[in-house]
Amino acid sequence: MPRPRQFDEKRVLSSVQAAFWDKGYAGTSLDDLLAASGLGKGSLYGAFGDKRSLFLRVLREYDDANDAMLRTRLEQSDRAVDVVRDFVTGPLRDPDGAEARRGCLLANTAMELSADVAEVAAVARRSYAATTTLLAEAVRRAQREGDVTPHVDPDETAHAVLAGQLGLLVLGRVGQDPAILSTMAGTLLQGLLPPP
Repeated sequence: MPRPRQFDEKRVLSSVQAAFWDKGYAGTSLDDLLAASGLGKGSLYGAFGDKRSLFLRVLREYDDANDAMLRTRLEQSDRAVDVVRDFVTGPLRDPDGAEARRGCLLANTAMELSADVAEVAAVARRSYAATTTLLAEAVRRAQREGDVTPHVDPDETAHAVLAGQLGLLVLGRVGQDPAILSTMAGTLLQGLLPPP
């Protein structure tokens, strides 16, 4: 009979996620994972599999959490246009740019591994498809609420919003000045979400 786990799985996954996020997949060593998790190698790999399996689990959970957060924001927001604006500007609000330099775990991973790891490319495609669906829903609602002109196509706008946000994340990751990123975000949103 297997022994019950003597650790908090959510805490371990959160700590391991932070290690991967900070250093990337290739840059995160087994020692980094052991230090982050507080577990021994046997316990870590016994519970989560090898480094690749652990990473893919972390990535899927990160993606699921982001999807749930965006859905909740859309359901609870008074104005849908604010959800779209927050999607673009949220990672850029840190005045010293630390959050922008950290980037998005999924976007960072997609750039690092998608060409070589089919599972990562699949997670990214699934995630970006779900995100554009939600953003298109937000644009449609914003049109009904009178905040966005009815002349824009919600699906095309959602794709452009995602592409713009990802571009800003890449620029933030390489250390673009936060004030310039904020100006870029404002210009992007003004062009994509024109009022009636």
